[in-house]
Amino acid sequence: MLRPSLPQFRVSLLTTQISLLLLLFLLALSTACQTQTVADTRATDEATLRNLDSEWSKSAGARDVDKTVSYYAADAVVMPPNIPALTTKEAIRGLWQSLLSPGFSGGWNATRVEVARSGDLGYVTGSYEFTEKDAGGKPMTDKGKFLEVWKKQSDGSWKCVVDMFSSDLPISAPDEKEGASK
Repeated sequence: MLRPSLPQFRVSLLTTQISLLLLLFLLALSTACQTQTVADTRATDEATLRNLDSEWSKSAGARDVDKTVSYYAADAVVMPPNIPALTTKEAIRGLWQSLLSPGFSGGWNATRVEVARSGDLGYVTGSYEFTEKDAGGKPMTDKGKFLEVWKKQSDGSWKCVVDMFSSDLPISAPDEKEGASK
């Protein structure tokens, strides 16, 4: 019986070890190079945002201040026309309390909803129409557009983090008396 010599055995063992290490290295490399694919949930998320926005508009139309404010994230920013940005829940609540006074009616409709591929941010744009009573009790209607930025929360729910709206109506000219006194 022929036995391999000690040097041949060492070479054979070394070759086997190198081959095994090379195989493990290639396996690790191929695993590391694979990109993780995240399921594309944009269509579902866009439908969710469209539904949330519709429910939000209905809450405002029903003059439900608590429900209306509940759609905002704790760190939301609201940018209404002609006043500084509102950055606290109390200030946002105050705005909605003033808007949703008796005589208020209306709401908004989303025309475009998009969610980022990452699935954590989305935006909604559309138009609104609100009717309120002026200081004299006369109804006045405002029409305009809006932009909302929504962020998916850690629990999977969506909250509005930025809300901006502006009127499409022309700026009214100052009264003759106001202009003459200045």
